[in-house]
Amino acid sequence: MANRTFSANTPHIISSFVLFSLIAVASAEVFFEERFHDGWENRWVKSDWKNDENMAGEWNYTSGKWNGDPNDKGIQTSEDYRFYAISAKFPEFSNKDKTLVFQFSVKHEQKLDCGGGYMKLLSGDIDQKKFGGDTPYRFSPVLFICFCCCILIYAIYTDLSISQCSIMFGPDICGYSTKKVHAILNYNKINHLLKEDVPCETDQLSHVYTFVLRPDATYSILIDNVEKKSGSLYSDWDLLPPKTIKDPEAKKPEDWDDKEYIPDPEDKKPEGYDNIPEEITDPDAKKPEDWDDEEDGEWTAPTIPNPEYKGPWKPKKIKNPNYQGKWKAPIIDNPDFKDDPYLYVYPNLKYVGVELWQVKSGTLFDNVLVCDDVEYAKKLAEETWGKNKDAEKAAFEEVENKRIEELAEEDPVDSDAEDGDSDVDDTERPEIKKDDADEIDDEDVKDEL
Repeated sequence: MANRTFSANTPHIISSFVLFSLIAVASAEVFFEERFHDGWENRWVKSDWKNDENMAGEWNYTSGKWNGDPNDKGIQTSEDYRFYAISAKFPEFSNKDKTLVFQFSVKHEQKLDCGGGYMKLLSGDIDQKKFGGDTPYRFSPVLFICFCCCILIYAIYTDLSISQCSIMFGPDICGYSTKKVHAILNYNKINHLLKEDVPCETDQLSHVYTFVLRPDATYSILIDNVEKKSGSLYSDWDLLPPKTIKDPEAKKPEDWDDKEYIPDPEDKKPEGYDNIPEEITDPDAKKPEDWDDEEDGEWTAPTIPNPEYKGPWKPKKIKNPNYQGKWKAPIIDNPDFKDDPYLYVYPNLKYVGVELWQVKSGTLFDNVLVCDDVEYAKKLAEETWGKNKDAEKAAFEEVENKRIEELAEEDPVDSDAEDGDSDVDDTERPEIKKDDADEIDDEDVKDEL
């Protein structure tokens, strides 16, 4: 192992670095931070949305069935086939000239196969007791069968107070086709989806999702403090028209030669080529011994493809010496493009909320953060998720091993072989509604923004 050499000034350098780090974290502006300690109910408002239809689900305050610290609690969806809506208010702020960091942890204990685990940042004033699908959209949910979990929500939204919802972010899972991180931005009253898919985590453990939006209009998406995607608002969302376009007036010149290969003008057809027959008499054919010319007619040998015949003659191809390449229209400035230096700005952020539908409940949210410092967000993630992740994984494995042992005792292998049953617990199978059987669709359109 290589020796590490420290100078006399090394302790001072290390001390200065630590001090600088502490100052940097201390200078972070935290607009909202919720670890769901005692008294969290006073900071969050449970919505009455869907109460009248008996479709509103209850939130449980819990650390979950498995955890790394039983005292580290969050809020968890507790009823299947229910709508959930809850929000918290913080002092209104603008992210102009600031980095915006939106972070939270989410755990799908139910082995989620169709549903969301995303959160929303909202602007302006809302009635928190009515927060739900009508904030910021009015929609008509229609149940349909998800490819894997058999039931999905198809949400059709119409414009209503669109400017209230600014950002929707977090994991979304449905069957085999959708396992991604949503990052939907509202700009000029239109919702814009991230154009590239960012895979989300699909296990039953806690994970931290972080969205970073910077004043230079760049962004980053992190999962468990590891960057999974970064780029620019200009390129990764269609917020603005493209800066440049192909010249719509341009036309390919008539004398443009875009043939890469041409017939060899020096190549000549071999003499007698056209006299080569396509088929020839099979030289190996013999007249059957029992052939009777009087009864069967004159015997004729069958024909076979002529191996010498190469098809109609064509001159060989050579590189075109006049080849100019594939013609492309020149790129010009888009006359419809108008830059917006405040493309990244949300001027009156005021609420954070969860609003979703769950076929199978069990999603647990915790450690919600809105701030202006990425390092502070990483530090919080390590103090919570990072500190408990190994113990949580061990607790989950213990529960899972016990479940498998119980299943084996209740459903022996021999019995399974005789009955043809799978080892899947029937209680975990979602109910399939006959009336919805024709509504299977991999393209999920759910409660977005």
